[in-house]
Order: sequence, then C-alpha cells, then structure tokens
Amino acid sequence: MICLLPNCGYISETSRMLEIGKALAERGAAVRIAVHGGAHTRLLDAAGVGYDQVGPVMDDRRGAAFVQSGIGLGPPGQSMYSDDELRAYALAEAAYFREHGVTAAVSGFTLTTLLSTRLAGIPLITEHAGSWVPPVFERGLLPAPTSVHGMPGFVPGPIARRLVARRLPSLRLYCGGFDRIAAELGVEPVPSMPALLLGDLTLVPEIPEVVGIPAAEMAAWRPGRGYRPGTALRYTGPLFAHLDVPVPEPVARFLDGPGPLVYVALTSTPPALVRDVVRAVRDTGARVLVAATVHDLDDLAGDRVAVGPVLPSHEIMPHADLAVVTAGQGSLQTAMACGVPAVGIPLQLEQDLNVVLLERLGAARRVAPSAIGSRLGPLVRRMLADDRYREAARRIQRLYDTADGPGAAADAILSFLVTTEVSR
Repeated sequence: MICLLPNCGYISETSRMLEIGKALAERGAAVRIAVHGGAHTRLLDAAGVGYDQVGPVMDDRRGAAFVQSGIGLGPPGQSMYSDDELRAYALAEAAYFREHGVTAAVSGFTLTTLLSTRLAGIPLITEHAGSWVPPVFERGLLPAPTSVHGMPGFVPGPIARRLVARRLPSLRLYCGGFDRIAAELGVEPVPSMPALLLGDLTLVPEIPEVVGIPAAEMAAWRPGRGYRPGTALRYTGPLFAHLDVPVPEPVARFLDGPGPLVYVALTSTPPALVRDVVRAVRDTGARVLVAATVHDLDDLAGDRVAVGPVLPSHEIMPHADLAVVTAGQGSLQTAMACGVPAVGIPLQLEQDLNVVLLERLGAARRVAPSAIGSRLGPLVRRMLADDRYREAARRIQRLYDTADGPGAAADAILSFLVTTEVSR
C-alpha cells in the first residue's frame, strides 16, 4: 500500500499527487490519500478522489498561514509547524501507516512525513524539491535569489550565488522544531535545510535538457555531509496539473476576444501582489485573464480583465500569448507544455531556479516582486512583440511531448520499492 500525502494548502502539491496517484493506479498499485486539511482538498473532492483526514484538521486559514511561513517566505528560525503540531501529525501519520499496512509514503510538501516514516519504518518519497536538488547546487547552477527572507537585496549576484551554493548543506534554517520532536520521538533528525525537501527517493520532475545535468549524473549523485544517508535522485519529466474543473462560460467567451492575452496565475500568493501584477499588465493594453484561486478579486474584472476561480491551466494556456506566474515548477511547465513563454515572479529560492533555467533557454524572464511596478509592464510589451520567446517555448514543448512525467514518476516509485524490498 502506497500512501500519498499532499499538502492541500498548495494547489501545486495537491494536483501533483492527483497525477501520481492516477498513474500508480493505472499500474495496479494500491493507493491511499491522507491529508491534514487545507483549501485545496476541494480539488480532491472535485476529482472524486477519496481521502482520509489524519491528525488535527488544518483549516483554510491555518493552511494559508503555513504557506506564508514556508521556506524562503517565512522567518528561518521557525519550522512552519508548531512543536505540538509536529508531534501530533508525526504520531497520527505513523499510526495511520501501521493501521493500513502502508509500505511507502509519497509526500507533497507534507514535511511531517520526515518524522512519521521513520517512526513507522517505511521509506519516504518526495517530489516537492522540484529541480532544487544538490547536483544543481554543486554545479553552480543556482541563481542569485530575488526575494528570499533574510537575504539582503543589495548582495551582488555572483557573490550571493557562491555563498548560497557553498553554505546550503550546512544551513540549519527551519530545522529547529523537527530536531526537537525527532529527539523526543527517538528518530533520525533532519540534518539541513535542503534535506527538509529530500526523501529516501527524491523525484526530480523535469527533463535533463531544462536542468542542464545529464540523467546519469543525477542518478549517480550520492549524499554527503548535510543529507540523510541513502538519499537517491531520479528524473521523471514534467509533472503538472490537469485539473478536471470546468472553464466558466464568461472565461470561455473572454478567451476568444481580440488582441493579445496574458494569463496571470499567481498561486500561493498574497492578493495585493496579484493586484499589482494585474494593474501592470492591464496598462500594456493586453487582455488579462486572472486565476484568482482562493482570493476574492472580482473587483478587478472589466472590459480587458476577466477573473476566474481555480482554472484548468492546461486548457487555458493554449489560448494565451504570455503567462505571468510565481515561477512554481508546475505553472511554468504548464506554459512550456503549451508552447507559451512566461514571466516568473519568484517568491523563494526554488522558484528563482525554475524561471532562470527557462530564461537560459530563451523561454522566460524573471522579475522580482519589488520591481513589478517598474519592470513588468515594459517586459510584457517586449515579450509579446518578440517571437523568439514563443519559438523557445515551443522547442521545450516538443521535448515535453516525448515525456510522460506522471508515468515515469509512478515507475520510479514502484522500481524503488522493489529494490528496497529486495535489499531488506
């Protein structure tokens, strides 16, 4: 039995678990889904997927607070969960694993699984590190961060890049609560901030051509100081949402209107930032479609601005000329899979990397949140007028067309479990 544990405070992690779960089921694997709660359990309901509540209920407000306290967003001296939450979730998850005969857990940023899987003695598989994995640090591919909590904005790019890459494996940021509860429960601690994102098997949901590291080199990486022993990495290819939700009729009509269309889909983002982005894009003269997700942004609607709720981005993107996203891997992959160039507005380290990898290939550009007012509008105008951005996105689209990310993720999980069982 494989247990999937999406963090339903994030639309990306909820949708990724849906994709992996479907692929595992197609291969005959027995799968359960367990959640803490969160606004995006509604996606599971809409998909008709059953799930179990495990541990204290994380309501919408607590889920939103968790997102804002996350790595790169919240203060580095906290662990996103309180100690009481860490203890309660770890114990509840371990009991759930034993009760249902779970043999492996697949986490979508449900970080309490770092403790509960050790309590239950089962392997942990993760995908939420995206491309932000140790070989990328070690090859010097990390960009200088644009908007990371505690990183001064005046630090020059090359200096910040060297400092971040050198120090990451020894950084203990966000780990304090995990260490305290691990010691209390008698399980292995989390040795560093990067290790918070890694499982026994870490899926890298991208293709080598985008990351810039060959598949053989990724698979050959072995953990050293700062990582849990035995951690393995495997490419799986793109892994993004195919949400089974309808396109509202007003949105469908708006898609067929005249003139360039910019799709603004900024998930896990404060509404004030979304409003700033919409104003900057609207002032270029382009039509703007906004995915409001959990925010109330209906007042933005007008002749050139349409607002929808949670939208099926894989159906919207083919109509767009440009996407503006927070540079989460799933959002950028959806754009690339549809041959649509993107502007990324990163809010944390992993998002910086995602957009810069595509920037190097000519398919995206990066704007810091602090520069939205001055830079976003002129950049949108340039990208809409320059066909080279779309041509670059279409080159990536052709590569993505040959990849089955969810299927490769399921195959990697099942192969890993077979290997793990044989080695016992």
